[in-house]
Order: sequence, then structure tokens, then C-alpha cells
Amino acid sequence: MQGRILVGSHDGVYVIVFEGDVRLTLCTTVDHYLEKMFQDPSFKSVIVDLSRTDNIDSTSLGLLAKLSIQAEKRFSFRPTLVSTRPDIARVLRSMGFDEVFSIVETALEHKEQLAELPCIAASEEDVRQRVIDAHRTLMAMNEANRESFHDLVAALEAEDEPPRRAAL
Repeated sequence: MQGRILVGSHDGVYVIVFEGDVRLTLCTTVDHYLEKMFQDPSFKSVIVDLSRTDNIDSTSLGLLAKLSIQAEKRFSFRPTLVSTRPDIARVLRSMGFDEVFSIVETALEHKEQLAELPCIAASEEDVRQRVIDAHRTLMAMNEANRESFHDLVAALEAEDEPPRRAAL
């Protein structure tokens, strides 16, 4: 199933549900929503539910890491991450998400209270920069992530450099 994001909030408590195949094509949409959420003066907490996620790429994981880091920095709390799928839970733990999220392995019941988050169009450059930022966030979490994503970030950053002329 193609990925989509469902969201809901009540009295400053936000719920974000990732469904299906969550890929970098949703990074601009998610990033904008997170900024809007953090600017809400009534913001209290956030729960991210991955129990209906079939696949999640590293860019999306980087945005989740950014969410947790910002929640800790701005509001001094650790968000909750729901993960009922053993394969996704294994990826989360291997990347250190259990150190920045409270991970719950029991599904939430909330279907009728959520609306789909509409996708925001973004330029190729905007998406590339968000991919770089997301992976830098993952790299900052621990040494294993730094080693895993260093070459990818270096390659993406190199795309931004003008080509060099050969010396005569």
C-alpha cells in the first residue's frame, strides 16, 4: 500500500499514524506538519503510531528522530512511538530509537478520530535537502548510524557542488 499519514489532535495531544510504505516522498509533508505542531501554543505531547507501517525508509526515520530531539529540546519530554511489528521494532532498536522514544508494542485504537494529512508538493532540491537533514539527524544519534549514512550524506552533498574544471 502506498504510504500515507493520518493525524489528529485534541487539547495539545497529537497523534501521527504512518500507514503503508512510508518513503521520502512524504518528507516535506511530515516536516511541515511537525513544525506546525511544535508552534501550537497548546502543544503537550505527541504519539507516533507505526503499527500500520509496512515499510519505512531512513529519511522518514530521520524525521522521527528530529521529532524526538526537538520535543526533548523544546519541551523536555520523550515522545511515544507505537510499534507492533517485530521487523520495524528491530530496525528502530538497532538505530537507537529506544534511547529517544518511549516505545510501546500495543496498538492504539483511534481510526475514526484521524484525518489524512494532505501531501505538500516540493521541489527536487527541497526534498534533497530534507533527505540530507534527516540523515544528519540519524547520524547524530549514534556511531553505528554515522557509519551507515556517512557515504549517502556525502554523496547527496556533493551533488550541490559545482563541477570542477580540469587544470590546463
